Amino acid sequence: MRGVQAVRLPPLVLGQDAISSPQSRAARVSLRRDAGPVIDIRPPQGETHTLLIDYPGGRVRPQAYEWLGRALAASGVQTLIPVFPLDLAVLDPDRADTLIDRFGAGKRVVLAGHSLGGAMAAGYAARFPQRLDALILHAAYPPPNTDLRDLSLPVLSLLAERDGVASPADVREGRQRLPSGTQLVTLPGAVHSFFGRSGPQRGDGQPAVSRAEAEAQILEAMQTFLQALPPRHR
Repeated sequence: MRGVQAVRLPPLVLGQDAISSPQSRAARVSLRRDAGPVIDIRPPQGETHTLLIDYPGGRVRPQAYEWLGRALAASGVQTLIPVFPLDLAVLDPDRADTLIDRFGAGKRVVLAGHSLGGAMAAGYAARFPQRLDALILHAAYPPPNTDLRDLSLPVLSLLAERDGVASPADVREGRQRLPSGTQLVTLPGAVHSFFGRSGPQRGDGQPAVSRAEAEAQILEAMQTFLQALPPRHR
């Protein structure tokens, strides 16, 4: 049809620009299709005690977050990064349901998301808090019509100090719709695109730290938060 163009997404290739250390190299990474397409990142050996489901940012290929799953694997975390239609979590915001059913037994379940993916993760947490043990937002905040204030769910919100896409002011304002115990952590000098390895994003700020430094801050904040979580409640 005239005026209609097919959307062509870049190829989904694992293992490229995703390894940060010998430990992250050892993680087991695969693309599964038995619960819909999803990148599955597991510890190289030993028990997995936590399932982290990470919703990518809008129009960001899911492999951009492979680095984080690989880095967390050494701590006993299994990370699932869903492949959404058109790379938009808004087109399937309840995708976590099937992933929790398939992989969540016996594990703490944590839902995370970057940018638009974080907004959709917050919406899921508001609708189904009983399915989760925690929520992590990366440069994201609940939509105006989403209120999590009455939940007892542990929440970590990571704010990039020089973010030009999800402004620090908007992230702080969104904090008002999160549970009172929410931990808000500012990443000094970081920008929006430093959460995923997808390159610069239009409208983003100018960083005052290297990507490696920002990733180390992200990883440290997440590991500290995950280690402090109580045992699974289900």
